[in-house]
Amino acid sequence: MLGELQHYWSGPFLAANAFIGLNLIGALLLGMLVGYERSYNGRAAGMRTYGLVCMASTALTVFVGHASLWYGGATASVQVDPTHTIQGVVTGVGFLGAGVIMKDGMSIRGLTTAASIWAASAIGVLLGVGFYAAAMLLAVLCVCSMSLLHRLESKLPGRMTLDVSLTFQPGEAPDFDLLIDRARSRGYRVLHDSLTITYADHQAVWRVSLVAPDKARALSPAALAAEMAATEGVSRFSIVPVRS
Repeated sequence: MLGELQHYWSGPFLAANAFIGLNLIGALLLGMLVGYERSYNGRAAGMRTYGLVCMASTALTVFVGHASLWYGGATASVQVDPTHTIQGVVTGVGFLGAGVIMKDGMSIRGLTTAASIWAASAIGVLLGVGFYAAAMLLAVLCVCSMSLLHRLESKLPGRMTLDVSLTFQPGEAPDFDLLIDRARSRGYRVLHDSLTITYADHQAVWRVSLVAPDKARALSPAALAAEMAATEGVSRFSIVPVRS
């Protein structure tokens, strides 16, 4: 048994694992690059989600090119095409990941968890076909991306998005241009296509998204709440930072 395990750490297997590992690192970096653009613009999916998805996709693609090394090089005796099994596993795990995604207004929670579940399936696939070193590297990269990238992402320049709901007192006629001017003076930009207006019990309810082009210079949500609490004509309000 020990001799069979050593076979998986021989020259050809180590070379294949190293090649897969380099692809995983490159995929993580490129995924982070794309995810930062989304994070900078205040979108739900950020560096962690994009990095995990890109890396898992690479893992499930690159190992196919080393089919001769699957199961310790015993693919000649395998009567079933393993890719069909892998396809079923990834599809099933995808539905499982979708179950942890929750949407609350403009906020979407669980994207990173869903991506990590999918990445975990890629780790299992790599282990199943015998690429142990690549599987361990993928696991380490996943843990690092989930625990460290959040801190890095918070320190990088970026935009902050707020989901704001305003309930006006009966008879009040809110002015959208005034809202835009007040938001601009406090470091925010109103997303025009996000405005929704409802009317019930003689009260107008506005829901709109505010984006801070520079979150370091924008007024904090707590300060915004203090101003809204003192604003005449507003009976209720809510301010929710958009998160993933």
